[in-house]
Amino acid sequence: MQTSFTTNRLQLGIVKIEDYAFVSALVNTRGWLEFIGDRNVNNKEDAIAYINKILAAPNIYYWVIRVKESGTPVGIISFIKRDYLTFYDIGFALLPEYSGFGYAYEAAKEVLLFANNVAKHHPIVATTLSNNISSIKLLTKLGLHFEKEILVEDETLQLYSNY
Repeated sequence: MQTSFTTNRLQLGIVKIEDYAFVSALVNTRGWLEFIGDRNVNNKEDAIAYINKILAAPNIYYWVIRVKESGTPVGIISFIKRDYLTFYDIGFALLPEYSGFGYAYEAAKEVLLFANNVAKHHPIVATTLSNNISSIKLLTKLGLHFEKEILVEDETLQLYSNY
């Protein structure tokens, strides 16, 4: 899988151990906890263990989204082959202070272009909770459409696809 991407305003690079402070902050935001879930990252050691788990998994990719001009990390794009899905699942999360600037769209669009056209992963899916309106709007803007609801570990998720 490609390790980095560049857009007009952003640089995306595979998450590294050195990103532990940013990852710890992101996974403990209200949005992450509400819509993605508690990853029990409470200190530096937990963050490093979480990153190591991601890096060791053959079908999980996390790219840190950075503002090109400053190098500031603002979010994550994930690309995961989940056991309960047939195709790769794209995901995204931003620190709240960087939401609303189009960063998630710009970054996710770049990863989707690569995944579809170069890596030949098609279709690509995404899952979200029905009350995650921001995520649903972004998935729709990215060209994904609602397919169906699925039940995963007693939680109902909406499945979107670009098929």
